[in-house]
Amino acid sequence: MTAIEFNHQLIDLEKKLSRFAMSLTMNREAAQDLLQETYLKALSHRDKFIGYSNLKAWAFTIMKNTFINNYRKQQKENTHNDTTKNLYFLNMSKEQSPTRPDMEYTTSEIVKEIDALSEEFKQPFTMFLSGYKYKEIADALGLKIGTVKSRIFFTRKKLMENLKEFK
Repeated sequence: MTAIEFNHQLIDLEKKLSRFAMSLTMNREAAQDLLQETYLKALSHRDKFIGYSNLKAWAFTIMKNTFINNYRKQQKENTHNDTTKNLYFLNMSKEQSPTRPDMEYTTSEIVKEIDALSEEFKQPFTMFLSGYKYKEIADALGLKIGTVKSRIFFTRKKLMENLKEFK
């Protein structure tokens, strides 16, 4: 495939690549940037394209990989290293303001509803809230994992029904 044929076929894919970029980014400007970066990579690595293979699939793969790499790069940039003495920022409380009175009321109402549950539903639910995995709860209580999941599901459903006013 000649360079001119390659360029024409790549340009013919613009609408499809634009839609794909938009589906990945959900942002028009970011989609245009991704499309531009995809074209740049495709044109600069044209020598790696094998003439008898599918150009559309090759271009879409470049776009998908570019999007993934940009996402990972962005996630690394959002990671902060605390270099302060005594790790001030890591040890700082997440919640700056004191608890509000209405939150204490809401929490006490939720705890009251959980305590009112029958023991067969209360125990798996409280263990789940404490961070136990379904398998650990099943083993500790001598139940099947499906039973544990259904009891937790029905407990949530009942609590949502009883605590409608707090939504």
